[in-house]
Amino acid sequence: MAADSALLLSLVEEYVSGLQDSKAKDTATGLRDGQFTILQLVEALGLSLTSSQPHTRARGVQLLSEVLHECYEGLTEREVEVLLAFYENRLKDHYVITPPVLQGLRALTKCTVLPPGSAVSMLRSLFQDVHVQSLMLTERACVYNMLINLMESREAELKGLGADFVFGFVQSMDGERDPRNLLLAFQIANNIIQRGYDLGKFTEELFEVTSCYFPIDFSPPPNDPHGITREELIQTLRNVLTGTPKFAEFLLPLIIEKLDSDVQSAKLDSLQTLAASVSQYEHKDLAEFLEGLWASLRREVFQTSSEKIESAGLAALTAITSCLSRSVLNSDSEDSLCTFLDLIFKDCKHHLCEPDLKLVWPSAKLLQAACSASNRASHIVTAAVMPSLLEQYNSRTQCSHRRTLLEVVQRFIQSVKSSQSAEKEESVFVAFRPSLCSMVFSALAESNASLQITATSLLTSLAQQAGLLTDSDIELAVDHLTRLLLTEDDDRVSLAVVECAGALAALHPQAFITKLIPRIKKEMFFDPVDQDNNKAASEQQSHHAMRKRCLSALAAVSCQASVVQESTPVLLEVLSSAHTGSVGFSVEEVVLACSSLQRIAEQVKDTEETGRCFHELIIPRLLSLSLQAALQGEGSPGHCSPLLQQSVLSAMVPVISTSCARLQPPLAEQTASKAVALFLNGDVSALPNNSFPSHIQLLKKQPGDSWSQSQLVCLLMGCVCSLPRGVEVPQIEQLLSELEEMSCTCSHPLSYTSAAKCFAGLVNKRPQGDDLNSHIQRTMKRVCSELDSLTSSTRSQAFTLMIWVAKALLLRYHPLSTPMTDKLFSLLDDPDLGPMAADSFSLLMSDSADVLNRSCHADVRIMYRQRFFSENSAKLVQGFNAAPQEKKPNYLKALSNIVNNLPKQVQISELPALLSLLLEALSCPDQGVQLSTLSCLEPVLADPPPALIQQLEALINRLLALNSSPAMSVRIASLRCIHAVSHFPEHEILPFRARVLRALARPLDDKKRLVRKEAVQARGEWFLVGSPGGR
Repeated sequence: MAADSALLLSLVEEYVSGLQDSKAKDTATGLRDGQFTILQLVEALGLSLTSSQPHTRARGVQLLSEVLHECYEGLTEREVEVLLAFYENRLKDHYVITPPVLQGLRALTKCTVLPPGSAVSMLRSLFQDVHVQSLMLTERACVYNMLINLMESREAELKGLGADFVFGFVQSMDGERDPRNLLLAFQIANNIIQRGYDLGKFTEELFEVTSCYFPIDFSPPPNDPHGITREELIQTLRNVLTGTPKFAEFLLPLIIEKLDSDVQSAKLDSLQTLAASVSQYEHKDLAEFLEGLWASLRREVFQTSSEKIESAGLAALTAITSCLSRSVLNSDSEDSLCTFLDLIFKDCKHHLCEPDLKLVWPSAKLLQAACSASNRASHIVTAAVMPSLLEQYNSRTQCSHRRTLLEVVQRFIQSVKSSQSAEKEESVFVAFRPSLCSMVFSALAESNASLQITATSLLTSLAQQAGLLTDSDIELAVDHLTRLLLTEDDDRVSLAVVECAGALAALHPQAFITKLIPRIKKEMFFDPVDQDNNKAASEQQSHHAMRKRCLSALAAVSCQASVVQESTPVLLEVLSSAHTGSVGFSVEEVVLACSSLQRIAEQVKDTEETGRCFHELIIPRLLSLSLQAALQGEGSPGHCSPLLQQSVLSAMVPVISTSCARLQPPLAEQTASKAVALFLNGDVSALPNNSFPSHIQLLKKQPGDSWSQSQLVCLLMGCVCSLPRGVEVPQIEQLLSELEEMSCTCSHPLSYTSAAKCFAGLVNKRPQGDDLNSHIQRTMKRVCSELDSLTSSTRSQAFTLMIWVAKALLLRYHPLSTPMTDKLFSLLDDPDLGPMAADSFSLLMSDSADVLNRSCHADVRIMYRQRFFSENSAKLVQGFNAAPQEKKPNYLKALSNIVNNLPKQVQISELPALLSLLLEALSCPDQGVQLSTLSCLEPVLADPPPALIQQLEALINRLLALNSSPAMSVRIASLRCIHAVSHFPEHEILPFRARVLRALARPLDDKKRLVRKEAVQARGEWFLVGSPGGR
């Protein structure tokens, strides 16, 4: 014990007299280890604590406080009581002792064994003996943290102080300026309000001491280590000011005053605070301020130059109206809502009737904001406004005025929808239903395109309100939409009509099944060529445009299963008629029909009913029609089926893949089984109109190198490569072998490419194991054999298979992807395949649309691009350095394709290491390489690394040379990069200023406006480099 006592005295002496601050931690360690107690420490500090020198007493107290900060958990209640008495007494001591005393008290406030009444005693001493705002920043923060700790642990005791606690806090906070401490003070004020502390007669004082900071005007210094933001201060202060209705009589006049400010941020903060505050208020809190608030809000919306302020003003108006709508009326009380709405009507309603309609929009926005606040407000506003709007529409003759009124009415309907408490609740517009329907249908009958477009939007809004359109109205609306689809050539109108038809069909499918679909089917299948072979070309073109609109409409309305059952047979009949030649559909129209089927597959709800529709009707029909066309052959005399065209087959693939990807597992397995049976075994039993010959061999080489049947492998790819990963594909080994054979021997590009994709899609999803590895190794051996034979006629086919298999393995991190990518790098030096190998890196790194993507349930691991880049960038650089000069462009193109597909953040971090190659790539004659390299460089130039500044001359020379590129996109990208370089450190770029300005004079006369625009911006920035006053 004597040794421990000597150690303690030594530690105290070294800390107090020797000023060795590290001894506090040693003392705390000894206390935790039980070498001595806290009371023994106080005894050891006796001479220091009773010294006549204030600084010595301060060092003694500081040691005690630092030890308590480390060891407060182990104190007993008796020890805490003694220490509290000591510290409270020390608050009356010399001012230099106050900071360590406050630190000690803060440590004690964390104790769980605070004696009853100690919190009140501590705060009374604090508020009585310490003037908080005369303390330094750290000590003021210490006081605020003490209050926060006590409010968390001793709330009942603090509430027992009554309003004295609030008064003490107000005195402590009054005059605080540091944002770090303000956050703490606002937190305390918010706790006082939210936790029900008694404000007593100090309500106004608490408001004044916090509201003096409103609105917040704070900009954090650059590289602020504390991370305090203006938004954080605004929100914490707003929580205080809007936390209680007791502040209403003080806050609302303050907001009205601040809205007169010229500072935009102050206006915005005031409006947002107003909107937040009234949600807590009752109508009586607002009553005396309504006129002032309305005058301020009206001014901000009528005269605003900022959309943010306008939106905030409208939101505040909605909040006020909502608050007034909650008022409970007594027989002798004034209806505050009606009083407020009367103010709005007085200032806004007459603007809806002015001849020029100049102020109709701000007035309408204010009325709509009030209308959207509540169901009661919407009834009052619509009853006052709608008759005037309907009368105006009927009396106006100018289309622009009528369109404006239609838009205003639509906004009112949308605002009322947001205020309805239930979706099926009867609309407040029911009384105006006949007039609204008459307005819409008359506008749809007009010839003005803008009026028709606005009318379709209004019709959609009416349909979404319960009870505004009867069955007869819906049928009339469908008639109007059908007429516009068939006759209106304006693309904007047709787009609006299709969108409107889609929205209405989701709500009222039966009208579209019985009226629109039969009518457009009839018109689509009317062939003008049959009627008049000398039909004018313009009319033929108009009929083609009508068919395009109808095909889009069929897709748009097919969002319900009942509609899909009617629309998809029409689309399939388009394909069938085009195939047989019974109706003269063009290839483009057939492709559009396939696109419509794909859109239906994407948007229709994934139910068993729709799944069976695609499984039993659409997919078999597509396969049947394609097979019929293929069997006729590409060289048959007479009519040539458009279903043989590559564009049509390519459009069918996403239809099949999208629908197969969404099939439920049982249907998916059946689809896979039928597709494989058809392509492997020639089993046509699952196809409709089964009149096919036996022994069809779609995956075998056709006599005479025919491609009409082999290209159907793309449809097999759509079927089996998009199935969910758990679905087992039957006869997988045989299927992979046949696909490999077709990939390596077929001479038709679509056939061997689709076979390679299908092979890769199956390999990507196949479970890991020896079977997969051995198959990949056999395929790789065959591919490498073909690629190594320079005289082989199927090198391109083998290369295509290799690149797709490499992608399939790369996506799933399969170890055998590495030898394939190594082989790909070696092919960059190949005299024939080198350019193709460079282009293939783009395929490896980018997303594929039809296979090996997540929508097809492919096995795609995260960050595979970054992994590929980190593993192979060094190989690429080494290959470039070792390659002969004529092969270097291939490496540059490969690098550009890899880097351009990396995420921007990875580009910025990795590009400095590859800078020399990228600068070299700017000199490459390939425009694709130039453009992708420029797009890689542009984000890096915003924050240039030192390596780039060292290469500044080479960079500027290459960028200026690209200003005369024949490709407009390259000229624009180079000018943007030159513009970015103007923001480099001025002393670095000043020597190049004159040269750049001379070079930028030429693109100022470029024949393309977009190039001239970029040149003007870049040259303007370069003129400012080194100019007096700078930028």
